[in-house]
Amino acid sequence: MVRVKRGNVARKRRKKILKFAKGFKGAHSRLFRTANGQVMKALIYSYVGRKRRKKDFKKLWICRVNAAARSEGLNYSNFRNSLKKSSIELNLKMLAQLSVLDKETFKYLVEEVK
Repeated sequence: MVRVKRGNVARKRRKKILKFAKGFKGAHSRLFRTANGQVMKALIYSYVGRKRRKKDFKKLWICRVNAAARSEGLNYSNFRNSLKKSSIELNLKMLAQLSVLDKETFKYLVEEVK
């Protein structure tokens, strides 16, 4: 039986994982076995984090619009409902930007829907 030497393949695989683990603390960046576990965990977290970020931003936008609407005498749900009834189609992100950066326009919107 012929002996298979797989030094190059194994070394490449390990170096790839250790390169991913750069910046981790202690053995997690130096020893292959622990680094491999940490890299796998980190990749899972990064996937979940991308999904999570969308929820976090939506929460932030709702808070901003709610705060701005309350200062004008409406709450968030009533404001969104009146926007829908008056067929003004602005998405949540744009409303949040208006509430923070352009208060005059936001105030005008609230007056339009009241």
